[in-house]
Amino acid sequence: TALVDHVHDDRTVRRVDDFARTAGLSVRALQRLFSAYVGVSPKWVILRYRIHDALELAGTRGEADWAALAADLGYADQAHLVRDFTATVGVPPTAYAQAAAG
Repeated sequence: TALVDHVHDDRTVRRVDDFARTAGLSVRALQRLFSAYVGVSPKWVILRYRIHDALELAGTRGEADWAALAADLGYADQAHLVRDFTATVGVPPTAYAQAAAG
C-alpha cells in the first residue's frame, strides 16, 4: 500500500526501474510485491496515474496542446500518450476533451 501511495503522491515516478531504485528493491522484487499484494504490475499502476492526470487536464483545459501534455506527463511523444489514453479510456483524448467541454 505504501508503494502505491508513493506513486500516487509523487507524480514524477514514471519508470519502474527508477521506482524500484527509489524503493530500495530490484525491479523483479517490486514486480513480485505488486503481483502478490496489489494484483497488477507497478507499470500498470504508474500508467493509470498518468492517464488520470491526462483525464483531469483534458477535462479542464480549453484547447489542449497534446504534445505539451504528453511531455508534461513524461511521454516520449504525443502518439504514445494518445495510444495509452485511447486504450485505457476507450476514446482518443480529443474526443474526451470535446465531450467534457460540451
